[in-house]
This record gives sequence, structure tokens and C-alpha cells, in this order.
Amino acid sequence: MPTLICDCNRTMPLNARALGQALGENLTLHSMLCRREAGAFQQAVRSGDDVVVACTQERRLFAELGQQTEGAERRAEPLQASERPLVGQPSRAGRGGASPPVRFVNTRETGGWSREAARATPKIAALLAAARLPDPEPVPTVSYRSAGRVLVIGALDAAERAAALLSDVLEITIFTTGPGAAGGAQVRRYPALGGRLTAMRGRLGAFELDWDANNPINLDLCTRCNACVAACPENAIGLDYQVDLAACRSHRACVKACQVAAIDFSREPARQSARFDLVLDLRGPDATPTFNQHALPQGYFRWDGRDLTTVLNLRELVGEFEKPKFFVYKQKLCAHSRNEKTGCSACVDICSAEAISSETIRQQIKVNPSLCVGCGACTTVCPTGALTYAYPRASEQGLRLKTLLATFAAAGGQDAVILLHSQERGQALVEELGRAAQLKVAQGVPANVIPMALWHTASLGLDVWLSAIAFGASQIVVLATEEEAPQYLDGLQAQMAVAQAILNGLGYTGTHLQLLRASGPADLDAGLQALTRARQKTPATPARFAVMAEKRGTLDLALDHLITHAPLAASERPEAIALPAQASPFGAVMVDKDRCTLCLSCVSSCPAGALQDNPQLPQLRFIEKNCVQCGLCVSTCPERALTLQPRLLLSDERKAARVINETQPYACVRCGKPFGTLLAIEAMLGRLAGHSRFQGAALERLKMCGDCRVIDIYSADNETRITDL
Repeated sequence: MPTLICDCNRTMPLNARALGQALGENLTLHSMLCRREAGAFQQAVRSGDDVVVACTQERRLFAELGQQTEGAERRAEPLQASERPLVGQPSRAGRGGASPPVRFVNTRETGGWSREAARATPKIAALLAAARLPDPEPVPTVSYRSAGRVLVIGALDAAERAAALLSDVLEITIFTTGPGAAGGAQVRRYPALGGRLTAMRGRLGAFELDWDANNPINLDLCTRCNACVAACPENAIGLDYQVDLAACRSHRACVKACQVAAIDFSREPARQSARFDLVLDLRGPDATPTFNQHALPQGYFRWDGRDLTTVLNLRELVGEFEKPKFFVYKQKLCAHSRNEKTGCSACVDICSAEAISSETIRQQIKVNPSLCVGCGACTTVCPTGALTYAYPRASEQGLRLKTLLATFAAAGGQDAVILLHSQERGQALVEELGRAAQLKVAQGVPANVIPMALWHTASLGLDVWLSAIAFGASQIVVLATEEEAPQYLDGLQAQMAVAQAILNGLGYTGTHLQLLRASGPADLDAGLQALTRARQKTPATPARFAVMAEKRGTLDLALDHLITHAPLAASERPEAIALPAQASPFGAVMVDKDRCTLCLSCVSSCPAGALQDNPQLPQLRFIEKNCVQCGLCVSTCPERALTLQPRLLLSDERKAARVINETQPYACVRCGKPFGTLLAIEAMLGRLAGHSRFQGAALERLKMCGDCRVIDIYSADNETRITDL
């Protein structure tokens, strides 16, 4: 795979020889690759291989140049993780067709322009190596269809101004919430609805609006002649042509003035509904009913009337659109519900798009792929791996991290810090910081900080973080900007607390995971410079395992490596590391043996196979490695005998089945065969002894096995049998 590097008019101290050694390729250093040295790019694209270009500034130019190059192989360019089509963007097939396969890497703002640029060779080599990795495997897509029917909600004057910007490409309907400052135009250009909004739901191509048509003036019949406005003595009719019923004194002068019978005070309020493809809401963010979740449905826009980006985005939303189905759900692994009892609800609680709901009756959760925005927060907080991030997969992100860290270390880098950031606002902040460093007003991205763009910062969690530490990362820093939902940040912090407790408990001193909040390049610069002053203990030997698709499998591999290479000797470690109760995916189940009757209802409710019975003996066994701390066993236990203890057991006992409660079997008083547990039978006898139906022989039969109970009933003379009827 040819790699082209450019020092951008000699503004970066690139070491072509060192980079070539790290990549196993002879590299030529260019200074004007996008200008007079463009022939080198054309020669590379004629090779037929994917080409890596260390420049993002002139990405568009290189793409056009590649299409114009004779002899260059052209094929449909695979979707990159950083440019996946979303709702609001047509599929690639509608965006220019085939082109030479070129991968672009930003080496300028990410390190080449920093104050430590001379020491950034290992990082640049790592970024170039990661660009060579295969593209993520394709996944199913979610399709949307929009005919361009847009509902504009707001004051009539503002709604008509917005409609004028959209009506040449979209079909406009206005829902008026008042006249506004100027009122509506006398020429009715757009259909208008009015009344009291009651509900709004849906997504792009399928919005549903419910309202009560509770106003005497029928907007479909109104000609906007203003006769009613002039006739009303209370000025209760505005230029939205709706009656303010609180101000109206029932003079009915408006009715007499209206010659088209558009005003009828006797008309009963009618429930109305309509469907639209798009919604433009001009009201304030607190207006109801509307969508109040952090991640708004695709196709729904709020607009303050100033930023025209919203209007431009709306104009593009006509046609068919698609996005990846970001998640994979495996119900059999889900710890949400068993036997109509609710356990883990982490995914439901954290979703900012309200795309996940509980289906307790079906013992599962339900994810609406049309509402899902692909943040991945649900997958990171899921303790079992029932929800996994699909595009890119955890295994693909793990390979990317492993490549970054291995190349960085091989090129002589030390104390690698992985900076996880979003590909939108996070990427913009990194680039702004790089440009500020070039202008000598900031330090820039340190040489040991490796930026890694994600679709969303919430899409990677505990399993991948610990794997990255095992691979040799000194720190994992998640850049939080103002685009993340508050619950996402809370979820990330909780997982970081768990990971940090594990690492510190094993003797890995320092802070290995950090949430860096930044609203501007100055905040980011200060936060990154503070990182360089800290040093963390890491495994002496980097791990070689591959991140798996199964979350628990990856966690086991990462923990095994971290425990094996822990700075603390086995004799110095605690038996178990106490973990925070929130977000802990590890722990024990503690049994109150005085209350437990070994009914084993907890065994049937456990989704992870952590609680098991013994077919041969009345025992409750527990495999701590499997426990996900979902709490289903606690909520299911009729005796309230179970509690959770978040912890990480360090001994091999963590992987073995151990008995946490046992009792003597209860022998049938007639035949002597064991048929239950001593505690269970005694508890049953104690509870039923006072019942009128369980006296004398009936109570004695409770001490018998099923066979002997039937025999005893049929052999008793004083018992009524079905054969006697």
C-alpha cells in the first residue's frame, strides 16, 4: 500500500527515513504534494492499490485529481468509519460514484504542528499504520424515505418566513401557535393548522402529529379578509386568525361579519392527526409537546431563525436515505428481565434518543433502529455483551488500538496516551488546537498523545479500555465536548471508576483513565499538557491477544494479562478488589444462609449461568467470573436472602464453581426417599401449619414425596376420591 507523506511546505519536521522503517516502506518526503509534486500521487493511484495520503487539508483536491488520472483503478470506495452516511446524507451511490481508493491521514494538526513536533515521529508512524488496516465489515442498513412534506410549527409570521426558504423544494404545512409580531401574510401560500398540540412522535419520513382543533375559526375556510378582526370589540382575534377564547365575550360580531361561514362557536373540539416527513420547530426548547430527549429524532429540527445550516439541511432531506444498523442484540445474553422481574436496565436508562424500551413480558429490551443515533452508549454499559456495537465492531476497534500502540512502541515512542474523541466536534477541536500551535499561541497535541476518532465517544467502554492498557497504553483519555448527553458522561465516569479501581488494586499506580472536558482549543491544550506531567504504571510486557466480539471474553483476556503482569506480587495483592457499586460488571452474590431455603429460583433467573444447582445434592453453586451484577437473583429471591457485592476476585477461585449454600436433603417420612431440602420443607410446614386445609393427615402428607402422597390419599378410608363420584 503506497504511502505519501508531505511536510506541507516545510512546516513540519517529518523524518521520512524513520517513518519508512516503522512502516516497512521506502518513503519519499514531499513538500508540495498537492501542487507541483502531484505527479507522485497520480503515479501511486495508477498502482491499483489503496493509497495512504498524509494530508486531509486537500482531500477534495486529491479525490478530484484521482478521478481525472488516466489508468487509475476506480471502484466504489468503501465506507470509512469517519464518513459513514447518516440520515441527512444520501448513500454513496448518489455521491459521485467510483473513485480511486485513497485513505487520508491528518498528520499536521495531530502532531506535526505541535511544539513537540520533532518528537512526534512514533505517533505519526502509528497513525499511518492504522490507516492501512482493512475497512470495517459491512453491516445491515436502516432505510428512510422522505417525500419532503414538512410541518413548520411556530408563530405565523416566523413560520411563513421559514416556509419561504423551503417551499421551492419542500411541501409546507404550517401549524400556527400565534400571530407573532407581524401576523400572517394576506396571501395564503401554505396550508395552515391551528389548535392545541397534544402529541408528536416518529422520525424522518414518519412523524405523527395529534392536535385538538378547538378554535371557532376554520383555517381551511378562512379567506383572511380581516373582517372578523375589525369587527371584534375585544380584539380577541389576532392575525393568526384564531380566537383568544379567554378574551372573547361572546358578542358574536365576528360571526355576523364572516360571509364564508368560517366561524362557528358551536363546533365541538375535534381530535385531529396528520403525518409528515419532516418537522421544523420554531418554538423554544421547552415547549410541549415536543421531543425533549438529548438526541432528537432524525428529521426533527429546532431553529432559532438565525443559523441557516438548519434550513440547508432540511432542503436536502428529500429522497431515500440510509444509515448503518449500529447495534447487534442477543436476547439470550440479556440480563434485563427473567420471569417478569426486572434486573439490569442500564441500556434503557442511558439512551439519549429514547430508542430502547423494556419488554418485561418478553424478557428482553427492544431497540428501535430508526431512532438509534449510533452513539453506542448502550453497548458500553451493557455488562453481559447482549448489546454490541456493530459498525465498527469492538474487534475492529481493538485491532486499530493494537496497531497504533504497537507501531508507536516499535518506533521508539513511550508513555502512549490514546485520546478518544468524536469525529465531529472532537475532531474539530483537535484541528483547531493544531492550527493554534502553528501560530505559536498554543502548545498543540503532545508527541505521546495519539488521537483516535470515534463515531461517538460513548461507543468504547471498559473492555476496550482495559485491553488498550494491556496493549501498552499509559492512559486512555476521552474528550468530552458539549455534544454529549449528560447521562453519557455519567456512564463513562462510572466505568472509568471501575477500571481505575481494578488497575490501582493490582498495583498499577497513577490515573490511567480520564474524562477531559473541553469547550475550546484552550481547554483542550491545558488538559493535554497536564497529562504529560503524569506517569502511570503499565504492564511490562504488552498483550498480544485480539479484542473479541464477545465483551466478557475480551474482559477475561484483558484481566488475565493485567493480573499476570501486575506490579504487585501475588502475596501482596488483596484477595479481592472492591469495586464501585455503580457500573460494576463483576462481583459476588452473598447468601443469608439463615433465610435461604434453597428453592433455587435464583438459578432459573440468572442469565449468565453464575448461579447453578447440583442435581445430586441440595447445593447452590456460584461461578464468580460469570456474574454480571444485574440483580435479577436478588429481585427474584422470595426469601430476600441474596445481596450483591461488587468486587473482582483475584484468585483462581473466580473461575471455579464453589458452593455458597447447602443443606441436608429431606427424606420422605413414608419411603425415606429424598425429595426436597430440609430448610424448604420446614419453612413450608411452618407457614401452612395454621391453615385449616392442612391439619392432621393433610399436614403429614407434606412430609411425603409425590408418589407416597398419592398412595396415602388412596389408602385412607376417610378421603373422598374422584372414583367415588
